Amino acid sequence: MTIQIGTHVRPPKDMPEAHGEVPVWNAENWYYEDFEIGDRLRSLRRTISEGEAMQFNTMVMDLHPYVADAHFAEKEGVFGRRLVAGAQVFAYGLGLAATNCLNSFSYGYDRLRFIKPVFIGDTIYTIRENLSKEPKYDDMGLVRVSYSVFKGEGEQVLYCEHLMTVKYKQASAEQSQVGRKAGEGDSE
Repeated sequence: MTIQIGTHVRPPKDMPEAHGEVPVWNAENWYYEDFEIGDRLRSLRRTISEGEAMQFNTMVMDLHPYVADAHFAEKEGVFGRRLVAGAQVFAYGLGLAATNCLNSFSYGYDRLRFIKPVFIGDTIYTIRENLSKEPKYDDMGLVRVSYSVFKGEGEQVLYCEHLMTVKYKQASAEQSQVGRKAGEGDSE
């Protein structure tokens, strides 16, 4: 299956039927079986502005001089200009390519790396790839997806892997051997 954004949705029960039949952008109804290893998608590009960088810094209380003090960053900083906070690059990078799959739930993140600095005014985009999947619970499997964030014309700035639990369409004999329900006794 090639990833089809916004085509696998559940029709809502609280609106006119004709409206419920219209595909919802970025609200997929994929199941574990629908994730094909190697499928990739690329996001739109997005420029990070001065105002939103400071709003993010203030909101999360990250007032480190490299992200919040132009005088310091220009006169004393290693890069000669202000950085965009790594947490903001992470959030934007994932947001650009994240889907709103109705059957998946975030399990955590691995291998988060800030590879290159991102500066105010830089334009970023993300490539997401399905890396692996394995049975996890009686009712859900584990899917590993990578997010590679780039700036400009292809300079990689961030990499991470997102682990998601995803509901099965139908639990097979192999999947039911896992022997527990999601959230029960999980200490990983």
